[in-house]
Amino acid sequence: MKPFKIVLVFLIVNSSFLRAQDLEPEYQKFISKFILEVKGGDKEGIAKRIKFPFKREYPIPSVKDKADFVKRYNQIFDKVFIEKIIKSDPAKDWSEVGWRGIMLNQGDLWMDTDGKIISINYQSNEELKMKSSKISEQKKNVNSSLSNFKKPVAILETSKFRIRIDDLGNDNYRYASWSIQKKMTETPDLVIENGVFFADGTGGNHHYEFKKGNFRYECHFIVLGEKNSAPAALLVYQSGKEILSQDAKIVSR
Repeated sequence: MKPFKIVLVFLIVNSSFLRAQDLEPEYQKFISKFILEVKGGDKEGIAKRIKFPFKREYPIPSVKDKADFVKRYNQIFDKVFIEKIIKSDPAKDWSEVGWRGIMLNQGDLWMDTDGKIISINYQSNEELKMKSSKISEQKKNVNSSLSNFKKPVAILETSKFRIRIDDLGNDNYRYASWSIQKKMTETPDLVIENGVFFADGTGGNHHYEFKKGNFRYECHFIVLGEKNSAPAALLVYQSGKEILSQDAKIVSR
């Protein structure tokens, strides 16, 4: 191995080690408390760390409230996940990742710097089965020409249109739309594939773009916006000029 490669490997390993060791003591303190809550099965204590509704990967339904969390606790915190948490070392297995917060391992669970749980990316076998069942159910409730998706992304409704975005796999997104009076089991009025996802800044706002000829369709999702801003929006451009802009509600996601 060349000297440069040796130094590079050392720096990568050493920087990763330092990042874990650099987790501030105050953060390690509440992480240690959280580990004890999980070890003791303290559902009430863990629930206090969560802001409801708590999002699960669509189409798994969000956790509505504390009662729903307690009911679904064993579904989310299965034996494998509990073992990962209680065996974790606050100083070594938890890392602060800038503005994003503090993560367990490679992102199984995220907390903010106040000890609140932001997201849980781990999925138990029960949740995976539920997701598969929900996807199969959606495939039956959409026009057969659209049933080849890998997983659903969102369904939006504007004053005039019903829009469905699906992930076809390999970063290929599909846009399908109907007039608002139609059902998704009917033939869609417009279908565009090869859509692209864009993150808009660091606050969570994002959008999907779909192009057909000289038309561009954008579906925007507003996580951080003005006080009374809509949760989503549809923008349509023709030859770069905006020809339509409509607020949208998120029917499911």
